Amino acid sequence: MSFRPVKSESAAQPTLEGAGVHLYRAFGFHKPREFDPFLLFDDFRNDDPSQYAKGFPWHPHRGIETITYVLEGEVEHGDSLGNRGTLDAGSVQWMTAGSGIMHQEMPRGNRAGQMHGFQLWANLPSSLKMTAPRYQDIKGSDIPEEIDDDGTKVKIITGSFWGKSGPVDGIAAEPMYLDVSVPPNTRKSLPVDTYSNAFAYVFAGAGTFRDASHPQGVRVEKEFDGQELNIRDLTGNRTLVRFDTGDEVTVQAGPEGIRFLLISGRPIEEPVAWHGPIVMNTQAELRQAMQDLQNGTFIRAPH
Repeated sequence: MSFRPVKSESAAQPTLEGAGVHLYRAFGFHKPREFDPFLLFDDFRNDDPSQYAKGFPWHPHRGIETITYVLEGEVEHGDSLGNRGTLDAGSVQWMTAGSGIMHQEMPRGNRAGQMHGFQLWANLPSSLKMTAPRYQDIKGSDIPEEIDDDGTKVKIITGSFWGKSGPVDGIAAEPMYLDVSVPPNTRKSLPVDTYSNAFAYVFAGAGTFRDASHPQGVRVEKEFDGQELNIRDLTGNRTLVRFDTGDEVTVQAGPEGIRFLLISGRPIEEPVAWHGPIVMNTQAELRQAMQDLQNGTFIRAPH
């Protein structure tokens, strides 16, 4: 097995989206090749309803897939095809926009006012840009969770991991989307497809994804399981970690443990022409999409 070194770490940045939703953006709208096949990742965790209640009113998508993972609260959704539904805590929606869809997403907090979740955008290859739109709504109870002997918990949303497969299927980029919890002071190695781009997003606790046997930093303050770890170098909440090549990711959890999303996918390696929620391959295709919006021909009749 070859250890994947950390290529970069960055903090998610406060961003305003929709009708006034305060969220944190880990990446998006810049250098799409760095995260290919993924385009954007938003963290919309918020405990103040006034910061998210206006939601994301009707807007278009074409040429991409949007993946919404809800931790707390609910998201009501509706679209131009007549679909309606509610994503509750623990559930996932994988929406393939394909040839085009108009939809809205309206968040609603739990009893404590908490609305916690994430949205990932994945690109579609040119051969599937104009495919028919579809949804995969997955309840939390249908997402398999594996628990290793050391207490590490992994929810498998899509892809194959530890002999289990997630319930989301038929995705162009063959992605792996995991929700990983590693207990305090535990070092864990997780297999990742060698040919995929991969990143982790930390949203609880802290740890380090750098080789735990060769820590970075100027002074070691604690020692865990024989591995030195500099407490001040721990990667914490709302941090994006992008990995270099290799076939496994290693994490050393800090004294409070660590929880993160581990996401990987095989790059599409095609040109990207991008305007907001519409992502095509060429500027001509992008202009056509905008013209379709103006002409009322954006939504294609199902074949």
